[in-house]
Amino acid sequence: MADRGALKFVGFIFATATLAVMLVAGMVVKGYADGAYTLEASTVEAAR
Repeated sequence: MADRGALKFVGFIFATATLAVMLVAGMVVKGYADGAYTLEASTVEAAR
């Protein structure tokens, strides 16, 4: 059975990775909401 110290360390690593993914996802959603990104390729072609 694993000791508590190692399990706390592994939990900390997973919590840090989860927080980073949530932060990046939130920034991407905010970018789409603000209009910084678009899903339509036609607007990119029209801007050139």
